[in-house]
Amino acid sequence: MNWTDLPLARATVDRAAEHRADPDLIPRLRADPSTGVVLVRNGLVATVDGGARLDLLPPAEIEGTGDGDGWLFLGADDDRGYLALVLPDPDSAAGSPAEPEVQPADVEALTPNGSTDPDAARLVERLADREWSHLRAVGSAMPARDAGLGVTAVALAAWHGSHRCCPRCGSPTVVGHAGWVRHCTTDGVDQYPRTDPAVIMAVVDADDRLLLGHAVHWPERRYSTLAGYVEPGEGLEQAVRREVDEEVGVRVGEVAYRGSQPWPFPASLMLAFRAEATSTDITVDGVEMGEARWFTRAELADAVRAGDVLLPGRASIARALIEEWFGGVLPGA
Repeated sequence: MNWTDLPLARATVDRAAEHRADPDLIPRLRADPSTGVVLVRNGLVATVDGGARLDLLPPAEIEGTGDGDGWLFLGADDDRGYLALVLPDPDSAAGSPAEPEVQPADVEALTPNGSTDPDAARLVERLADREWSHLRAVGSAMPARDAGLGVTAVALAAWHGSHRCCPRCGSPTVVGHAGWVRHCTTDGVDQYPRTDPAVIMAVVDADDRLLLGHAVHWPERRYSTLAGYVEPGEGLEQAVRREVDEEVGVRVGEVAYRGSQPWPFPASLMLAFRAEATSTDITVDGVEMGEARWFTRAELADAVRAGDVLLPGRASIARALIEEWFGGVLPGA
């Protein structure tokens, strides 16, 4: 397993953070025909070829979108700069999945920055024929550049959607630093994008069996590695041991870091570990975890082939943890 090449951690574009404070950066990139624009709508990105690549548009194809806060700077490489344009969808929660088809009733909601001018209306009409994909489904098939741009655009869009007001005083915030800051109009405090650390672990016992769990809210037969958020004042290894104990009642000893990747749904960074179990009796909490089982390699392979166990998708770090333990590629997604 190559832990430096995880599906959503393969960014190649320079974030070029030193340019974000330039107030002319986004106008200049919007005027440059070589700029690539990533369209984001409610946690989805515009793609082509069944989600194999981002549908990177030149700015000239997105006219009439105004100067609102939907434009975000993603970075630059040797040949071009990259922007994201976040399309409002007020009928859906920020960062949550949406239907990939644009329906006629969505036209007004999708108009960028609330604009109703003819150019914006024509843009929205063209969007009806575009693909909209979720990175959980297509991220592993994308080239590294597109996967990196996609996760950055989706994460930033989700953060902006949930931080339009100051968390200290409730006043409106305005976008600054090319989309990387929101500034409070009352107390002057800057808010920066947040990422929530979460641990995810392949728990293995003394007989080299793997522990997989079925969360209560998952579809039937879906199993994955255990995971949970890091709490305030807690180290990563402590979080691993606590989460495993809380969810399935298994005690963990040694914990070894394996790798990480962004999971912007809406704002997680998944930190992967291999954890050695010091006990094997399972007592699920019944709140988050509905069932958990130990698997040998043969048992897991047979269960997957029979359809009794559905594994996480190939874009997830959970899949990487499972297949590292298994020693090869398992069927299904």
